[in-house]
Parts: sequence; structure tokens; C-alpha cells
Amino acid sequence: MKVSRQLKIIEIIENNLIETQEELAQALKDAGFPVTQATISRDIKELKLIKVSSHEGVQHYAPLKDIGTIYIERVTAVFKESVLTIDYVENTIVLRTLPAMAQAAALAIDSMDWCEIVGTIAGDDTIFVLVRNRDMVGEIVGKFKKLMK
Repeated sequence: MKVSRQLKIIEIIENNLIETQEELAQALKDAGFPVTQATISRDIKELKLIKVSSHEGVQHYAPLKDIGTIYIERVTAVFKESVLTIDYVENTIVLRTLPAMAQAAALAIDSMDWCEIVGTIAGDDTIFVLVRNRDMVGEIVGKFKKLMK
């Protein structure tokens, strides 16, 4: 029963904006799972559900895995807002950023965890990106340009 209920909870929060435990309890009851508030509370803790904001600013329950999605969106936004130009030589890509934004953009690049990238070095407004081999540089430059759109 517990596993079925918890699977139903995941299904409910992935398909609906559930703001409160009471709403979740009602949705479960409507689906044939009579529950108490204590059960809901334990399930939320066991499933590691968190509250996130929707695009409209509504706080709702979501699986913890959605933090990764949120993080990637923010990292992409930092990159997009700070990188001005992209150039390359051999297996090194040089990015120019707004002043004081290179370290934030380099952190964004590092957090993307692309296996083609060995690492980054950031100054104030310049980032050097070391790529494993020069055959991969075009692909990485293309990915960077996509992120800038």
C-alpha cells in the first residue's frame, strides 16, 4: 500500500500544482488512498519532496530531482547574460564576459559537466576553456552559441 501510495503522490505532483499537504491528501483520497496528515508528512519526507516556484510564482511540491533542472536553468541564464564573445585557438576556447562575470560564467560551464571540457580558468572578464582535443572545439563552440540564444 505504501509503495502504491507514494507512486501515486509522485504522479499527482508531476501532473498538478499541489501547494499544501491538505491538497495532496485530498488528491490521494480522490484517487482511492485514504490518508492522514501524519502519513502525508512522512511520505513527503521519505520521497524528499521540496517546494519550488512555478513560472507564475506559485509554491508547489516537486521531487528533489527538479532542483537539478532549476539549477541548470539558472546556470544557463548566468552564462547567457554574461558571455559576450566566443573565439578559439587549437583546443582552447576564449570567452569574453561582462566585467566581473567571468568567474560566474566559468562556474556555469564547469557545472554543465561536459566530458569534452577538461576545465576552465577565469579572470575578471575572460575565460579560457580547455577542450580535450581540437576536434571537439567546434562542437563545444556550437553548444556555447546555443546557450547564448
